[in-house]
Amino acid sequence: MASGEHSPGSGAARRPLHSAQAVDVASASNFRAFELLHLHLDLRAEFGPPGPGAGSRGLSGTAVLDLRCLEPEGAAELRLDSHPCLEVTAAALRRERPGSEEPPAEPVSFYTQPFSHYGQALCVSFPQPCRAAERLQVLLTYRVGEGPGVCWLAPEQTAGKKKPFVYTQGQAVLNRAFFPCFDTPAVKYKYSALIEVPDGFTAVMSASTWEKRGPNKFFFQMCQPIPSYLIALAIGDLVSAEVGPRSRVWAEPCLIDAAKEEYNGVIEEFLATGEKLFGPYVWGRYDLLFMPPSFPFGGMENPCLTFVTPCLLAGDRSLADVIIHEISHSWFGNLVTNANWGEFWLNEGFTMYAQRRISTILFGAAYTCLEAATGRALLRQHMDITGEENPLNKLRVKIEPGFEFDRWLNTPGWPPYLPDLSPGDSLMKPAEELAQLWAAEELDMKAIEAVAISPWKTYQLVYFLDKILQKSPLPPGNVKKLGDTYPSISNARNAELRLRWGQIVLKNDHQEDFWKVKEFLHNQGKQKYTLPLYHAMMGGSEVAQTLAKETFASTASQLHSNVVNYVQQIVAPKGS
Repeated sequence: MASGEHSPGSGAARRPLHSAQAVDVASASNFRAFELLHLHLDLRAEFGPPGPGAGSRGLSGTAVLDLRCLEPEGAAELRLDSHPCLEVTAAALRRERPGSEEPPAEPVSFYTQPFSHYGQALCVSFPQPCRAAERLQVLLTYRVGEGPGVCWLAPEQTAGKKKPFVYTQGQAVLNRAFFPCFDTPAVKYKYSALIEVPDGFTAVMSASTWEKRGPNKFFFQMCQPIPSYLIALAIGDLVSAEVGPRSRVWAEPCLIDAAKEEYNGVIEEFLATGEKLFGPYVWGRYDLLFMPPSFPFGGMENPCLTFVTPCLLAGDRSLADVIIHEISHSWFGNLVTNANWGEFWLNEGFTMYAQRRISTILFGAAYTCLEAATGRALLRQHMDITGEENPLNKLRVKIEPGFEFDRWLNTPGWPPYLPDLSPGDSLMKPAEELAQLWAAEELDMKAIEAVAISPWKTYQLVYFLDKILQKSPLPPGNVKKLGDTYPSISNARNAELRLRWGQIVLKNDHQEDFWKVKEFLHNQGKQKYTLPLYHAMMGGSEVAQTLAKETFASTASQLHSNVVNYVQQIVAPKGS
């Protein structure tokens, strides 16, 4: 795990971390040859038309890397991770000179080398090799337009539909398409940035501090060392509101009131509980940025500024605890990090552990077990779709041949050990028993109506619907009766409930509610919700398959490019 070295006691020998020797085959850089002391970005954003050519949309400016040579014999070249969409037009080198406070930067040659489908190597040549421990500064002038790391949205892809939007997504290996870097989680460093935007736009970043410099420039500093993938930028029609002593929400103007009402006061409670369990919160502030509807993820734990889906604006705080997971990344992932992406399970595994520790304190063990049970149901659905032998269905995803560890880490399929969730039986059994009643050939409405679901929280309803889905297709007419009996479910605005109701509607071919599936897919682009519904449509009746193709044709322009590719493979797989 990548972080600073740990000294177990005063005067004890420092013990090197695993990350000091770990190989990262996903990086083309020579990150072991240099220590990256600081990165500064000076960029200007332009919202022009897509594509190449003058005036097109892009980010342009400079990246300045402060380095120290670690090679005992010196180094003649710096190799950075880059991407074909990132065009470097000039490189310069500034070296230490005795008696000179700011030596001039001298132009140097550079070239690129092929590496993989997700990047290339940018090689900067030194006229004379740098010496061991020498400090040097590399200045790169570049521009990036269309590419996988910088996501450009047209106005119609935003919530307000008025102004374009741009954001970066670095995890896992995409920030090499944002700026030249050591794109490996084994390397951490501090950064600063000066971002110039057009009139009427606001820039935000994953930084400890920020300040506005004039009408169109924003300056950011990150005071804690972080890996490249956690440097994040968003520019759009954004406003903010304070929701706690060290937290704010950011969103487009049409969403800000809902965001403030939903999260006012709750973030500080989550932070304080995390601090009691895991130690001081070192990041200073915890802000949430509610992204446009096309954002494909539930959340991205960019430090100091978590990017989240607007689907979390349920209107009743029923999904606010999802933020516990992203807050937990402040300790597990952001502060202590997997050394390479083959060990990504460390990031997410320990974060899930932290999430459930916090959840148990705040909501009780029964609720935490219920939430874990709904997660287990999602895992079962995922494996049913992808197949248990899929090589991605294991904890450790091997990016290269290496040593075997044990079945749990390296063998795909259903986990060999499942934790005891029986403390949640008080919440799960009523949901299971009610689902069984609804699966009967002859509905016992007296028994059904005797179960009051109005006090049930979101995840108890989710668990109930998961059980209904497992028992589907239900006897004819049962789904219609189910929807009529529980309009708070069948007409819910909560995204978790809308997903399950849509899956149930499709599995039972309940065509009079197909419009709800279509509406949900038109209103958001989160892949957790989008992909299962397309799988359900394509696995359903001809009417459902037609709905999938028509919906995809009308929404593809609103979706993230990765989600478009995933849906394309569901709707029209290669070789079909």
